[in-house]
Amino acid sequence: MRSFALSLAGAAALSLLTAAAPAQAQDKFTYMTNWYAQAEHGGFYQAVAQGIYKKHGLDVTIKMGGPQVNITQMMAAGQADCIMGSSDIQMMQVREGGVPVVNVAAFFQKDPQVLIAHDDVKKFEDLKGKTLLIGAQANRGYWPWLKARFGLKDEQTRPYTFNIQPFVADANTAQQGYLTSEPYAIQKAGVKSTVLMFSDHGYPSYAVTVSCMDKTVKERSKQVAAFVKASAEGWKSYLADPAPANALIKKDNPNMTDDQLAYSVAKLKEMGMVTGGDAAKLGIGVITDARAKASYDFLVASKLLDPAKVDLAKTYTTEFVKEAKVLP
Repeated sequence: MRSFALSLAGAAALSLLTAAAPAQAQDKFTYMTNWYAQAEHGGFYQAVAQGIYKKHGLDVTIKMGGPQVNITQMMAAGQADCIMGSSDIQMMQVREGGVPVVNVAAFFQKDPQVLIAHDDVKKFEDLKGKTLLIGAQANRGYWPWLKARFGLKDEQTRPYTFNIQPFVADANTAQQGYLTSEPYAIQKAGVKSTVLMFSDHGYPSYAVTVSCMDKTVKERSKQVAAFVKASAEGWKSYLADPAPANALIKKDNPNMTDDQLAYSVAKLKEMGMVTGGDAAKLGIGVITDARAKASYDFLVASKLLDPAKVDLAKTYTTEFVKEAKVLP
């Protein structure tokens, strides 16, 4: 378990006491997502729509990210209290880069990243010789893992432009995507595809994190605790009835369709993205020491993180999710 860098025992005790206390009525709190509003953010929107944050004493604003938005910089500049990391490993690398950020919850127990191939491909090994469309960030995450695990080569890769048309037009390509998103668009385009999910083959990371600056966790611990618990309740509510959140999602992102939302929610349920794994017994949003270590060890083994620069214990805390313990 992460032990926060409070050097004085008295300060640590005070922090625990304040974390346990309820947030003051309507404390303002801003959470910034990492993409346009979508079902993958549903639990947070649901907590707004259903008044769950208010019940926990928070006046929460959900700010929408996007491809040209550096949410880490915005948080560091004080424009958000916490942000959505695409994965816990991403936030560990951010910390290595000099931004003191800590993961306080992870609402997807599996990373939803996939490679989508045409239907002649049945397994990762069948991708040898195919053109692979991947984003630049993949080189700091799943791509070294795919190469080592399945013998794929750098020479196969081309830049992914967040557009499915190059994949649709070329039967010899595969592309990256999110389990809950791009496969639907490809299906709508009339292309039969095979979806290969990294987490089914041992890729260790969590996704959809709540990641905050060390300073925020220390100075606003009761608000962070309230946000984590209310968000977990929001996710539970969203999976039971997504309609309230979906209305807000479509308001923030008018391009989102009902069909896409329905597809995504169905995949979230089918794959146990929020409620599966350790969350089933330890609560929605849970982070465990073993999983955090697995992500950290993966980065170190892949030479994507210098252990001399990043202490695993400072990259996450289980303090808030243990206290929240919202069971599915």
